[in-house]
Amino acid sequence: MRKLKRTYTLHVAGLTRELPLMRVSEDTVIASFVLLGDTEMVKATAPLLAERLPEVDVIVSAEAKGIPLAHEVSAVLHMSRYYVARKSIKAYMGTPLIQKVKSITTTEEQMLCLDEKDVEAIRGKRVALIDDVISTGQSLAALEQLVEAAGGVVVAKAAILAEGSAAERDDIIYLEELPLFS
Repeated sequence: MRKLKRTYTLHVAGLTRELPLMRVSEDTVIASFVLLGDTEMVKATAPLLAERLPEVDVIVSAEAKGIPLAHEVSAVLHMSRYYVARKSIKAYMGTPLIQKVKSITTTEEQMLCLDEKDVEAIRGKRVALIDDVISTGQSLAALEQLVEAAGGVVVAKAAILAEGSAAERDDIIYLEELPLFS
């Protein structure tokens, strides 16, 4: 009897990763792509995403897995700063701007918050939203709403991977498709 495969082999930016298959709901299994800590993947994919972006003034990412990619893309584009929508209100934020979100990999509703100083920096700017994976698009939509509420103009939405039906979208930039499993 043949043993069932418990990983998915991902090829992106000349790199190969064996991703563990993880059940996230009764009928959905994902290939778990964790960018945090994978310096080689960040360094290989950031220039490829940066070259596909239109002209942007600001990079924004949601906490947490997109942070290293946002950092590296902003470095490739010679930006001195990027902005992170935090998942909780911090004492230093003053009066933060808040947007609610529920994503495929979380069980509870979450929030995205921008520090009032970041809101000022984003206002009127051309913004690229950067993340590791775009799946249902719920997190991305919440981030886009947050940036628009801050007065930013979202001109690009980019990720390393488009998961499931996200790969059919024509409004995102991505390097490779990542299937969903049932």
